[in-house]
Amino acid sequence: MRVYVPTTLAGLAAAHPGGSLDQSVAYAVTPALREWYVSDDLEELEYAALNRAAQAALRLLAEDADTPRRRVVVAVDVADSAVAPFPGDEYQDQASLGRIVLRGPLPLAKAAAVHADVADADVVADVAAAVAAVGAADGGDADAQFTVDGAEDHELLWFATQEIPALLA
Repeated sequence: MRVYVPTTLAGLAAAHPGGSLDQSVAYAVTPALREWYVSDDLEELEYAALNRAAQAALRLLAEDADTPRRRVVVAVDVADSAVAPFPGDEYQDQASLGRIVLRGPLPLAKAAAVHADVADADVVADVAAAVAAVGAADGGDADAQFTVDGAEDHELLWFATQEIPALLA
């Protein structure tokens, strides 16, 4: 199963020397995600899980004012036994679709890729605005949600795991 682990550049930098991500929440193609998107196209469903993880990365950025305003998602292939349903997610809203719990640290060596925002001033500004608005958007503010959705207009770039040092530089 491929899981998408939301993090930040600071989180990736902390994980890189030790070689493992110590995140507890990730996103994957779950039955709830399949039902919501009503699709059998695995690539499309994985893209939706990646986008959910990118939204979660905004919340991580909101918790750390000092980290660069770029969303980061690590794609990792794990055994099905390495994940569990997220507690209390029997009813999932759209933002929590595909949310799962990881049962332990994930070796970066098992990562398939890293997805991250480009270090472009316009992208960083849009992500920073989304980070500032994500709390209000979670509270139901439609204008704030519009700002958060603006970050989704920017596709995350794909990086091979060998490119992590350059991404962090």
